[in-house]
Parts: sequence; C-alpha cells; structure tokens
Amino acid sequence: MNILIIDEDPSLHDLIKQSSIASFCNIYFPNYYEDYEELLIFIKDNNIHVIIADLDRNKKERLILLKKIKTFDPLLDMIMVGKSLAPEEVVDLINQGASDYLARPLQLDSIQKTLKNIINKKALRRKTFLLEKSLEKKYSFHGIIGKSPYMLEIFSLIEKISKYFTSVLVVGETGTGKEMVARAIHNLSQVNNKNLVICDCVSIPENLFESELFGYAKGAFTGAYKDKKGLFEEAHNGIIFLDEIGEIPLSIQAKLLRVLEHHQFRPLGSNKIRNVEIRAIAATSRDLRKDIESSTFRKDLFHRLNKVEIHLPPLRKRPEDIPLLARHFLNHYSKKFSKKIEGVSQEAQKIFLRYEWPGNVRELENVLERASILSKKEFIDIKDLPKYLQEHLPSKSKIPFINKKNLSSLNDLEKEYIIYLLKTTGNNLRKTAQILDISRTTLYNKIRKYNISH
Repeated sequence: MNILIIDEDPSLHDLIKQSSIASFCNIYFPNYYEDYEELLIFIKDNNIHVIIADLDRNKKERLILLKKIKTFDPLLDMIMVGKSLAPEEVVDLINQGASDYLARPLQLDSIQKTLKNIINKKALRRKTFLLEKSLEKKYSFHGIIGKSPYMLEIFSLIEKISKYFTSVLVVGETGTGKEMVARAIHNLSQVNNKNLVICDCVSIPENLFESELFGYAKGAFTGAYKDKKGLFEEAHNGIIFLDEIGEIPLSIQAKLLRVLEHHQFRPLGSNKIRNVEIRAIAATSRDLRKDIESSTFRKDLFHRLNKVEIHLPPLRKRPEDIPLLARHFLNHYSKKFSKKIEGVSQEAQKIFLRYEWPGNVRELENVLERASILSKKEFIDIKDLPKYLQEHLPSKSKIPFINKKNLSSLNDLEKEYIIYLLKTTGNNLRKTAQILDISRTTLYNKIRKYNISH
C-alpha cells in the first residue's frame, strides 16, 4: 500500500515507520503541499492509496484538498490529523469525505489500528467491486441492465435482428429505455461506425416537422439565409431514431413513408431530390393501432415501421431487475458525487419492490440521483427518498377482514394479507416473499398452511 504524508512535521513519518504495517507500505513525504495540480499528478504517478494530512496548519486549504481528492478518486482514503476536535466537528469531516480523524499527540497504536482498518476495508471493497462488476457485466447488454425473462428475450431478439434490419418499432411506456434499445441495435449493426441521429418528435413544433426532418433550401421562408440539412440527410448511411413517432402530424407521415420506401426526399423549398440510404428505428408509448382506427396514424406507415416489433415491459413487470438497476445507478452517482454509497437499506428496498414505478426506469434513476445527493450515509435510507415514496405503504383499508363484526385473529389477518399481496403482484411469489421479508420456502409453507390457491 502506498501512503502519502502531507505534514511538515517529520514525526508522523517516523511514527508510521515504527508500525507493523511499514514493511509492506511505501511512504511518501513530498516537499510541496499547496500546488493541487502538481500534487494530483504525484498521487496518480505513484498510485497513492492513503493520504494522511495535517489539519492544523491550514484547515481551509486542507478541506479544499479533501474535496479535490474525493473528486479525483472517490476510493482514495484521506486521514486527517490535528488538535482534539468536538465529536460534531469530526462527524462533519467524515461527511465531507475524510476516512478518519486522529487527534494529536498521535499514538502508535491508534494510527496502526486506523491503517489496518483501511487495509481491511480496501480488501473488502475490492471484493465487492469485483462482484458488482461481474454482476453488471453478466446482466448488462450494451448499457441495458436486466436479468428478467422479459429482458433476456429482448436481448436475444436485438442480437438476432441488428445486422439485418431495415426498420424496427420499439413499444413501451415512458421511461422504459426505448432509446437505450436503439443505441444497442446501432452498436450491433453493420453501420455502427456511422451516425445514429436522434429525433425527439415530442419536442418539435408541428409547423417545423418538415424542415427538421428533411431540411430546407436557402430562401424557402423568411430567415432561411442558407441551405440546412435535415435529420434524414445527417443520418445518411446510418440510422435515424424517431422517438415518440406517434406525435408526427398526419400531413408529414406520407413524406416520411416515401423516404423509408424510396430513399428519396425533397428539402423544403427545393426542386432537387436527395437520395439517402437509411435504416429507421421508431419508438412510441402510444397504441398506434388505436391511432390507426381513429385515423391519426397511417396504416401503411405503421406496417413499414413494424417489420420487427420490440415490446419493452414496464418496470413493475420485472421487479427482479430493480436491485440490479439500483446498484448500477448508485455506482454511477457515487462516482459522480464523490460519495461512498454502498447500496439501499432493507426498508428502502421494500418500498422499491412495493411501488408501481409509473415513470419506470427513468423514475428509479431520478429517485436514486436525488437520494445520492441527500444521503450522508453509505446506504440510501427511507428518509433520503421523496415524500411520495416514503408514504407509499399498502392501504390497510384494501385488506378485507374475514368477519367484519368481530376482530380477526392474527392468522386470519396474515392469510388475508398474503392473498392481497399475491393479487397485487399478479401471483409473483418472489416479489410477495420480498415484501413480506421472508424466504420463498416460508411463503410456500404459509400458502399450504392457509390453503391459499394461487
């Protein structure tokens, strides 16, 4: 292990040299203390694992250094040493990212114990990190996280069609990850070295669709001072992703169909026909078949886009993916915010599995980003969650009593609660057991005991 000491007093260096861990540690004692950029280069070049810094000399500068260190490498441990502090001041230092605080005069036993704890913690952290990386790799498909049967089937379908598709329709609720599917298809396609052009149909005003998709010629309208390429021309030889395609006006749909079928279009205000080679991925959260019935979406365009249809399930249909997704997002935000966030508390997990997630994966990510900012501990707890989630508990009024005139027994209430949960989760035994905080074997035994049909 490589230790860097930032203290003008050489006694700290001498003390560590006397410790039992000195034989397998490299100790560095640089001559500069305030040049942050130079210091960060030194830390990187010498693969420093632990920094021990004096806090008395210039507390403000040391705290700035602590912040820069945690941004530079969130896993690098920094021990502060100095005069005796009040407990709340030590807690504040820890919350800012310090691994520990040692009061002077330093004792060999205390510094030796602190360093040993850090070594053990680093070993455990490395095992956890490797395990998480292994799980993420195992259940990650080009950035899409999942191990549920729904997602594994989608991964297989994407692999099969990516090299040969001309058009794909991705259907799913808002926030299920339709753009992630488009990016995965692009990565696996034969044109992955060409552009993937994103068109967010929701954000385009109705009167600008034609110019956005097909471009315009100079003088086409007031303010058109020069030719402008449209999104289809930018995607030439690559892929265009039409997100929320159901929002495209009926008047533009015929022109869109022509481009997809004949690979030709004419920019707004131009007499010249442009040729494009294009593959299209469209996505929608709407029921386009109903839109066809109401004459707001062209049937021929639907069939042209729908050569392959991928249905993304809502998050509530794949609860086994929630812990994986939570771990993935927490890994990301712990690095982004330079925090040590190891996971989610058991109580918070119960809420995650109980909640319906109408905003799907995007809502889960937003909740965990907010919680990562607010959390002052290594685990996200209930108090770090939005109020609407904290209050999301099963309504007692929805649990029927067997006998409304008399109080039910505990066994009766347990039976009715299990029946209620099985109905709520769609007979998902795993999710029901997780909500009850019992094993599936225990749940099976209770189902047999109460003669519950499922």
